[in-house]
Amino acid sequence: MRHGPPPSLEDILDMAETALSAIPAPLRDLVRGTAIVVEETPDDETLAEMGIDNPWDLTGLYRGVPLTQKSVLDVPLSPDTILLFREPILLEWIETGEELFRLVRNVLIHEIGHHFGLSDADIDRLEGEEG
Repeated sequence: MRHGPPPSLEDILDMAETALSAIPAPLRDLVRGTAIVVEETPDDETLAEMGIDNPWDLTGLYRGVPLTQKSVLDVPLSPDTILLFREPILLEWIETGEELFRLVRNVLIHEIGHHFGLSDADIDRLEGEEG
């Protein structure tokens, strides 16, 4: 079996944008203005801030103020951002055999959940109800 090059940063971003476009319009409208950025791996500062030792354990991150905490009077200091980390996503893809698009979509939706103000426990509970 012949293998091609691993998916690039742009490939992962394309998958995330395709996944975002499939979200129902009312929810997608609430994410409008949130940047989606793909980086190779989380940086040391992010890992320290999150209390994570292994950079392969973090596939995505939401940076911003959740909708539940925003006020129309707030002046945003920086745009809300969803970060997807290519190398940890690819490692999970290899380890689990999950379809890559589905994995990228799941990470994106998890981080959108944080944008909506959901905790990891809330998201885990919803994912458990779904499957």
